[in-house]
Amino acid sequence: MKITVTGGAGFIGSHLVEKLVSLRENVVVVDNLWSGKLDNLTNVLPKIDFKHVDIREESKLLESFEDVDVVVHLAALTSVQESIVKPLLYREVNSKGTFNVLNQSMEAGVKRFVFISSAAVYGNPLRVPINESHPTKPLSPYAESKLEAEEYCKSYNTIGKISTVILRLFNVYGQRQSFNQYSGVITQFIRRISRDEPPIIYGDGEQYRDFIYVGDAVEYILKAIKSNIQETINIGTGTKTTINQLAQIIAKVSEKSHIVPLHKPVKEGDIRQSTADVSRAVKSLEYVPKMSLEDGLRKTIASP
Repeated sequence: MKITVTGGAGFIGSHLVEKLVSLRENVVVVDNLWSGKLDNLTNVLPKIDFKHVDIREESKLLESFEDVDVVVHLAALTSVQESIVKPLLYREVNSKGTFNVLNQSMEAGVKRFVFISSAAVYGNPLRVPINESHPTKPLSPYAESKLEAEEYCKSYNTIGKISTVILRLFNVYGQRQSFNQYSGVITQFIRRISRDEPPIIYGDGEQYRDFIYVGDAVEYILKAIKSNIQETINIGTGTKTTINQLAQIIAKVSEKSHIVPLHKPVKEGDIRQSTADVSRAVKSLEYVPKMSLEDGLRKTIASP
């Protein structure tokens, strides 16, 4: 099978590409190396076809999808906070970029399209755990851009041009997750605790998330690649962890339990509570996450 992975040099994408190569699939990676890194693909670079292409440049995309069976679309900007500062950029990359990838995939005759979306599209939930029929109410330009991209996928699927499945990922973590001013909470906590600095918690810390290890997220994507399912599916663990608990676990695994978090005011756009109802994923994709949060954090912290 020939598979194109957009954003394949990024955090989740590189893990997926490594797995696909280990399964002896023919892999094309499309990445503009804005946030992705070739270093993430060091182990597989000679075995893949890497194309340095920006998904905003539609005219340059067609070659990446020729004779391809499946496209996994991961390329995106992913920071809630950055999207508040740069809303037009997020729409251009995440919304219009997805349209470009869909359109050129269709032109090339691709039959299967796996779109990686986000639980951020739900906003502050009316009920938890959140199932796929829950209303969507984005709280940030990032979430809005992912929801608009979902609609493009549904439209192409409805008119029968390409078979699409939408995976709404909750909080994915693991090795190679990049660190910058907009990094996710786990990366921020690990960095600060490793330096004997207190992790910064915005708010009271009782807000909670559903953290899923990158290896488990990749297994779900693999299942979606091989299936014929045409629906929207939550990808998480179904387990809630408060930010206070997360800080405690990271400090414990790092053998620095003496470090006490520092609390600051809540950030704009932050969601109070988020946990996935994963019953559809378990039933439709026939997979149950295997990595516990503590074990996954231990592997993450131990990685170079």
